[in-house]
Amino acid sequence: MDSRAPLARQDEEGQDEAEADSLRSSLGGGGGGGGGSRSSSHSSSHDGERRVDKFGFLVAEGGGGARPEAPLEEVPLEVLRQRESKWLDMLNNWDKWMAKKHKKIRLRCQKGIPPSLRGRAWQYLSGAKVKLEQNAGKFDELDTAAGDPKWLDVIERDLHRQFPFHEMFVSRGGHGQQDLFRVLKAYTLYRPEEGYCQAQAPIAAVLLMHMPAEQAFWCLVQICEKYLPGYYSEKLEAIQLDGEILFSLLRRVSPVAHKHLSKQKIDPILYMTEWFMCAFSRTLPWSSVLRVWDMFFCEGVKIIFRVGLVLLKYTLGSSEKLKSCQGQYETMEQLRALNPKIMQETFLVQEIIELPVTERHIEREHLIQLKKWKEKRGEWQCQSPPRFHGAKAINDSEPHSRKALEPSPSIILPPGATLSPKGRKNKLPKGRKEEDPGKEGLANGPIPEENGSQTLLEPSASFLGHSKESLSSRESEDTYL
Repeated sequence: MDSRAPLARQDEEGQDEAEADSLRSSLGGGGGGGGGSRSSSHSSSHDGERRVDKFGFLVAEGGGGARPEAPLEEVPLEVLRQRESKWLDMLNNWDKWMAKKHKKIRLRCQKGIPPSLRGRAWQYLSGAKVKLEQNAGKFDELDTAAGDPKWLDVIERDLHRQFPFHEMFVSRGGHGQQDLFRVLKAYTLYRPEEGYCQAQAPIAAVLLMHMPAEQAFWCLVQICEKYLPGYYSEKLEAIQLDGEILFSLLRRVSPVAHKHLSKQKIDPILYMTEWFMCAFSRTLPWSSVLRVWDMFFCEGVKIIFRVGLVLLKYTLGSSEKLKSCQGQYETMEQLRALNPKIMQETFLVQEIIELPVTERHIEREHLIQLKKWKEKRGEWQCQSPPRFHGAKAINDSEPHSRKALEPSPSIILPPGATLSPKGRKNKLPKGRKEEDPGKEGLANGPIPEENGSQTLLEPSASFLGHSKESLSSRESEDTYL
């Protein structure tokens, strides 16, 4: 087994598989894998009626969901429709919103992306949409290529472990598992120096619940290269370093929890590896997972740190809570069986938003912990690219993928005509002929900006930094619920 699979708790996964087989039987077979995460509570199969919840997870007889959920916070339909309308406007004018109204995008991500637009929004936020356009046909090329047998066998063995209670992945060899295999295999070919890490499978599976395989692949690429670079490398150095960063930040957020974990000598890698590498997709109730991912795609890895800090604070952050955590074993058990109340969607999201941990705190602590790492363990081996803190940073870093916008006058004058100031005629000095307007047009002078200042019309970073998105913003796209 690859060294990058510390989260593979084989006993739990075997239990999950047995439970999934039992559930398949109780639901009358297994039929097809379903068509993705749907909002309806029922879906038909040839073998009988298969019931799923609003997220696509199977519901056993008696009404109990296969994945335990806290009571859901339902958004009123009218509010949901208003949010959909606002998000459609943003997505259809993405460059403008990213350039001038990024704070509004962040606020709307914190409120939750409408389910009908979540997959599309994740692609825009992560830059996967632009990445796909810049690499047209690349996924098809990787999809048809033969993969490395070393990775193919490992991927094949992991397929049935990914959300076995979800309608997309319930059937062995169903379309969900097939697409998951295609995405993971393509990544091993796209980054052969990295290959495959087991924690990438749940990440890819969540993406596939919201978008087709090609789009899911490019979202996975962005997560691995921009949001969580180095997390899936062979020696797990990046995740270990972030564990030390998390532990150091905990001292500020919850000194009681920090002191207890220090006293028990519990290494962060023991409790935070699966949290961070799987972006909490195997930890939180599903409604909370989706809200965390909405914010994560917008604001970056600080959201993952904040979730971890909130969970530690409310699990180990008071003397009352520590009464049942006297030793290492009891503490680890408490962290494995988190209180559902602290993971409930509304409570958790509000705590995440209010926690004062910023990108600056994380980057400053990164430098401190990296220096300590080199002093204790020698040279840093992980050659991962720098981390980008969210959608704005990724958008601003995109290469200049199109020409700067050329100024175009809103009034087209007939040849030879000039535009005079209102109420006055154009008077020329005696003996001077009228110049050809073609030689000196509107494009050469400064133009007023919205704030009243003036700027010359030259290709600026703000223009050049735009993605190709607005060129294709009117295209019709499939919507995955």
